[in-house]
Amino acid sequence: MLRGEVHTMTLRQAVEQSLRQNPEIAMARLDEIKAQEAVRIQKDPFSPRISVGSGLAYTSGFPMSIDGAAPSVIQARASQFLFNRQQSYMVAQAKEEARAVSFAVSSRKDEVAYRVASLFLDAERAARAGQTARKEVESLAQVLATVRSRVQEGRDLPLEAKRAELNLARERQAADILDADRETTETSLAMVLGFSADDRVRPAAEERQVPPAPASEQAAVESALGSSSELRRLQSEIAAKGLEGKAAKAARLPRADLVAQYGLFAEFNHYQDYFLQYQRNNGELGVSFQLPLLPGPGVRASAAQAAAEAAKLRLQMDSTRNQITADTRRAFREVRKALEAQDVARLDLELAREQLSVNLSLHEEGRILMRQLEESRIAESEKWVAYYDAQYTVERAQWNLARLTGDLVAALR
Repeated sequence: MLRGEVHTMTLRQAVEQSLRQNPEIAMARLDEIKAQEAVRIQKDPFSPRISVGSGLAYTSGFPMSIDGAAPSVIQARASQFLFNRQQSYMVAQAKEEARAVSFAVSSRKDEVAYRVASLFLDAERAARAGQTARKEVESLAQVLATVRSRVQEGRDLPLEAKRAELNLARERQAADILDADRETTETSLAMVLGFSADDRVRPAAEERQVPPAPASEQAAVESALGSSSELRRLQSEIAAKGLEGKAAKAARLPRADLVAQYGLFAEFNHYQDYFLQYQRNNGELGVSFQLPLLPGPGVRASAAQAAAEAAKLRLQMDSTRNQITADTRRAFREVRKALEAQDVARLDLELAREQLSVNLSLHEEGRILMRQLEESRIAESEKWVAYYDAQYTVERAQWNLARLTGDLVAALR
């Protein structure tokens, strides 16, 4: 079985790759193409439609017509809508629906970009935590060797060696778990980027900046509402339903069609025996007018149905606007809380490092046991992991706020 490829990328490269190859975005683009073609389908009746054929037939007795046309060697027909208000509304409806689909594509891009950023940060965090754990394994292995030596010399109890072995086994287990988590996350990231499940995407070391946060919570809410693709999609769908209702009502209006016909008659149909004037080449060009007198109850029902669906979409739009407002306020506060937690984690790490330095000096002087020194070393390692977690929590919160305010994709392209 062939092993997959490992792709090393920066966050910007990963997002650009996902926008090109992500399956969900590709499917959304196909929906957009389908909606654009639907506009062309609705416009089709306003373009000339010409058909050519033959009504050639043997005639016995009085020449009769075939499908309303006399038997012809060659016959051609053309038709085109000149005035059809109902079809015009349907064209406008299809355009609004195409706009709604384009906004859905933009919304899907934002979702995928944030998913890529989240997985990228998870993989990066797991890799850094794994490196820290491996270093700690090496350190604890040296400690175990030292403790065993002290036990053989009679300077420490055998219990201290057992404790050192336990600490080493725990750290190895934690390192293995982190390595497995990193591989799983890298595989998930590769799949979001459009690679196979056998591939992996590994974060590259980089210095990156997140877009600056809005000046205030209210500014963040206004930016999120103004840039929301979901709200724009709902607005287009409401407009499309309004046009659908107008199209239903327009079934009562008159319509005018351009019609044209040409026929080349055969000489053996004996037309000249039954009509005073006969010629082989015949044609007509005109306008067909239609005025619906009794369109039926379906017109009112269709208009009422469109109005109900538009009202439902308005309620959904209000709910979406409230949800965006609440999510943005929550995200803004999460950024602030994450920054405060990062400061606390930094101070906690500084304290643990100073305590370790003090304990190293005390151990060299013989004033504390090796077990106490190792406890402070393990505590420092845990504080490093907590500080890394706090850093990634801050960055994840910042990218989430950027997603809601519409700045995520622009900042990563």
